[in-house]
Amino acid sequence: MQINLSFDRPEDGPKSGPITVGWFLTTDKGAVLYDAPERVMFRQTNKAHSKSASRCPGVIQLESRYFYVKCPFDIHVGFGRDDKGKPHLINRAGVGSSIRGNKLNEVLMLVNEAEWRYPDRPTVQMVLPYCMIADETVYITQLSPFMHYRSNPLPGTIFGGRFPLNIWPRPLMWAFEWHEPEKDIVLKRGEPLFYCQFEGDGPDRPVQVIEAERTPELVKYMDQIGGVVNYVNQTFGLFKAAEELRPAKLLVPKTKG
Repeated sequence: MQINLSFDRPEDGPKSGPITVGWFLTTDKGAVLYDAPERVMFRQTNKAHSKSASRCPGVIQLESRYFYVKCPFDIHVGFGRDDKGKPHLINRAGVGSSIRGNKLNEVLMLVNEAEWRYPDRPTVQMVLPYCMIADETVYITQLSPFMHYRSNPLPGTIFGGRFPLNIWPRPLMWAFEWHEPEKDIVLKRGEPLFYCQFEGDGPDRPVQVIEAERTPELVKYMDQIGGVVNYVNQTFGLFKAAEELRPAKLLVPKTKG
């Protein structure tokens, strides 16, 4: 009789341990402006009392599952229409703006009025170079920074979104629906702009976010799937085709030095 013994632990394998998500910038232009995503953790809080919210496992679990991206610019804009009724952004900061007037529209743009969800709610978008990648199935959900308090609330809501970043790595953007266009949008550099939540194959695995190399293989894959939103309406229908094009490994940790 032959007995085969295995000392492999069932939890050891490609889906054991933390889920690793890589972040990178799609361009090096102005890279110094863009800080690394940070985990939402309110460290400097009261932990002396055993019943403090800072020590509550539920609160800690919630906070640890969100990462936030900081706003890279100081922006103060209003909404207006010209003498022909065409909507446009007004740079309220004027000559005191940290962004040159001729560069503001490269950072923050007003979406074509025909594409607004509601006729009385303008939509604006901030173009960002942040992108995420993983080598296993990971969904990213982008949502508002609801755990950070703003003394001056924004006059609207941001567009959330959810997609599989492992097969659809694309630049994230800040999209905002302006519910009260008579009120200005004021954003400060360094403040949380939005949160990212990552979901893998189970709720028990923690997530780590590391800086990734923008390798030639990754750039090529992004070129293959990039820009298709301009030509088709339902890009989610392309996931299967994208998965067939995707190399097995795209996440390469960035080396320091």
